[in-house]
Amino acid sequence: MDYGTLRGLIALLILTLFIIIVVWAYSRKRNNSFDKAANSIFEEDRKEETNKQETNNNV
Repeated sequence: MDYGTLRGLIALLILTLFIIIVVWAYSRKRNNSFDKAANSIFEEDRKEETNKQETNNNV
């Protein structure tokens, strides 16, 4: 096996891993957990706003 064949096999391996990651990321099974992660930042903002309102009401 020469250097060119090895480079070709490594390129094929990287392409295969890329396709597997893309399929995993866009699978319907992962959709719910990704949606929760995407919306978690808004939940933190709501908690901070609630804490600010409680603090202002106590003053």
